[in-house]
Amino acid sequence: MAALMQSPTNSGWTLVNDELDNLLEGFFRPLRRRTEGGATGVVPAMDVTERENEYLIRMDMPGVNREDIDITLAEGVLTVCGEVKRQHEERSGDRVIREERCYGKLSRSVRLGSHIDEKKVSANYKDGVLELTLPKAEEVKPKKISVA
Repeated sequence: MAALMQSPTNSGWTLVNDELDNLLEGFFRPLRRRTEGGATGVVPAMDVTERENEYLIRMDMPGVNREDIDITLAEGVLTVCGEVKRQHEERSGDRVIREERCYGKLSRSVRLGSHIDEKKVSANYKDGVLELTLPKAEEVKPKKISVA
């Protein structure tokens, strides 16, 4: 039973992930949970994909309206904030039986490093998924060298 309850952070993959993160200068490391007014916000899940000329970040933000998403890039740190607003109204005499959906602010910050062309970062939001395209700076793109 204890083996089934083992935390994923105790696996051998933790060492590999830490070493990969150190190699990439903290690119994939979120800064920390953000707090506002004493309440802690949700940290949205994200996937990061490296392509030849760019990185692609897909971040789950279900229930967030496009106009409630705030993306900032300052001093090499990309921060995405949003808010899931409660969408139902309680009428007199209603009794909530079960409430599992989460409401409130969410935030995620990622240190980009110097290998991103910050002026060309773009964002797209569709079906609850925020997609950020982070082009690589020219100096880190692979270069073809022809043999004479």
